[in-house]
Amino acid sequence: LLLMATAGTYDQRGRRSIVSEVAAHPSVAASPLSSSGTHQAVGRWLLLCSGAVAGAVVLGGVTRLTESGLSMVDWHLVREMKPPRTREEWEAEFQKYQQFPEFKILNHDMTLTEFKFIWYMEYSHRMWGRLVGLAYILPAAYFWRKGCFSRPMKARVVALCGLVCFQGLLGWYMVKSGLEEKPDSHDIPRVSQYRLAAHLGSALVLYCASLWTGLSLLLPQHKLPETRQLLRLRRFAHGTTGLVFLTALSGAFVAGLDAGLVYNSFPKMGERWIPEDMLAFSPLLKNAFENPTTVQFDHRILGVTSLTAITALYLLARKIPLPRRTKMAVASLLAVAYLQVGLGISTLLLYVPTPLAAIHQSGSLALLSVALWLMNELRRVPK
Repeated sequence: LLLMATAGTYDQRGRRSIVSEVAAHPSVAASPLSSSGTHQAVGRWLLLCSGAVAGAVVLGGVTRLTESGLSMVDWHLVREMKPPRTREEWEAEFQKYQQFPEFKILNHDMTLTEFKFIWYMEYSHRMWGRLVGLAYILPAAYFWRKGCFSRPMKARVVALCGLVCFQGLLGWYMVKSGLEEKPDSHDIPRVSQYRLAAHLGSALVLYCASLWTGLSLLLPQHKLPETRQLLRLRRFAHGTTGLVFLTALSGAFVAGLDAGLVYNSFPKMGERWIPEDMLAFSPLLKNAFENPTTVQFDHRILGVTSLTAITALYLLARKIPLPRRTKMAVASLLAVAYLQVGLGISTLLLYVPTPLAAIHQSGSLALLSVALWLMNELRRVPK
């Protein structure tokens, strides 16, 4: 997308400058930057930030898949940046971990070497999160001081930086839910799936906002005729992107409850299309968020619905004359959607192997990215 944003500056009327095209976008027109070079610098910065957020999401998914997220039992913004060095320091860290439910119930026979692996997984995720924060805050301060932001852009940048800080706090709030003692329960200790979904959801919002703003600054806007067909396609693209976002968010509940391990068959769940235990919890609404069977069923339905909507969007777009770059976005969306569904089915049938599950989680970000790219291609030209 970064290559497309910096190189895709052609349309039917020939080459046009990025400044004149970007200035036509409402968010940019309302918040002009100082020069074409500044437009590109800020746009590339935001795309790089969105890439850093994507890396954090993927690394967080791997941390969850390897059951490493509860290995660090406290949180310090600066002090924990230095990992244990000596055997005594590692023993002390391991002893702290041994006081919590995950060790007592699940990992009571874990060795120090095995502990180091899960500790470094969680440490890497936390350190990456700190790098993401620096990637937003330091360049933002530089651009702000140089006078590169107008008032609307300042508000947006403040919101992005604030959301980054909120992410860190929300991550620790999520981890705390897995460290709590539950005397009446012998289940495998897990973080709350609600807090996990909130953590992932806020990361996806941060990612989408950064990617959208970066693309809006870098991609020249097409002056498409506002026909009824185009309006319909634009609304359909918006709705489809929302559906893709919701499907990705539902994956947090699947991961939080290990719901990918309850029915490892497709298209049926076991021998039935609708499993018998789908409404086993009371009250009924509780099933949607706490019953692993229902959570997996919902994720399947959302995935198939998203694929159907994207296929329909592709067929609708073929009937409308669109610029070449927009056609590429539509075709890419269709290809990534079918690949993502294939990855999801394979992950399910193979009992959720960590490498394949991590690729599937990354695929959800790729699909959401292409959907946002298409939305950006179809954005309305201000009057």
